[in-house]
Amino acid sequence: MLTPARYEFKYGVQDAHTGDQKQQAEVRVGDTVRGEYSLAEPDGTLRVVKYTADPHNGFNAVVSRIGHAGHPQIVATHGLVGGHGGGGY
Repeated sequence: MLTPARYEFKYGVQDAHTGDQKQQAEVRVGDTVRGEYSLAEPDGTLRVVKYTADPHNGFNAVVSRIGHAGHPQIVATHGLVGGHGGGGY
């Protein structure tokens, strides 16, 4: 009797200097693949994707986002520096 093809894969990055944060894990048994990956988004949320794939159902993924998006506040200042009101560039 043949044993079904099998593999496992894991990968991860945690770089405090660049802020890069991601990981992936996947397992295949025979023709069925199951896996999950996640990555830190620039807005501060974490995207998580869980997926399965097989010849009968095809590829299926569920994507979720964890956390609340943070966006920087931009403060516009109008007027002249020093407040002298003159032109002259």
